[in-house]
Amino acid sequence: MIVYATHEGGRYLLLKDSLKEQPEGKRGLYINLTNRCNCACTFCLRNMKKMAEESTLWLKEEPSVDEVKAELDNVPWEYIKEIVFCGFGEPTMRLDALVELLHYVKEKYPEIPTRLNTNGLAKLEYGYEVAEKFKDVLDTVSISLNASNKERYLELTRAKYGIESYDAMLEFAVACKKYVPNVVLTVVEKVENQEEIDLCQKICDDRGLKLRVRTYEDS
Repeated sequence: MIVYATHEGGRYLLLKDSLKEQPEGKRGLYINLTNRCNCACTFCLRNMKKMAEESTLWLKEEPSVDEVKAELDNVPWEYIKEIVFCGFGEPTMRLDALVELLHYVKEKYPEIPTRLNTNGLAKLEYGYEVAEKFKDVLDTVSISLNASNKERYLELTRAKYGIESYDAMLEFAVACKKYVPNVVLTVVEKVENQEEIDLCQKICDDRGLKLRVRTYEDS
């Protein structure tokens, strides 16, 4: 349910293992709420690698909000630099739980930055713009841009909503600017060439958004 990254872009480890391997310094605390996803990205690790049972991000069952709160109450916060909602699924597939937990974190640990990693398709999932729900509780939203056009995006993500998914994702990103201080769009290194990345940069520049090139993992 809750795992640590031992270093930027590093392996995911359970809490006790992470503290043993890297006892000093701060790291991100990652919360996995669901395996469910409304995309089936061609480059996703869900489709590309098997993880050892004892260290997998795959959930045998979805944790309740109370279970996550109990886990959070036992976290050694002196080691934490950021709390991130991500996982092997799309966090907004459990939107109510996500928002409740963001409020819980901000109420109990207001000094800890919060981040959401998302595909940005919640509007198509729920039929309304959800960005306002993140007001005052989310510091950063990282949205998977993936491509510079809707055809390439659908080819890569295989989003269940079809060709309209790309525009909806960009609309979500722009809507988040009103409520979330840091809005970042991402593309995956090696999945796209430099020309495509440059086009993605222009899309972000035109909308006043940041672009981050994510490291490609193939194992």
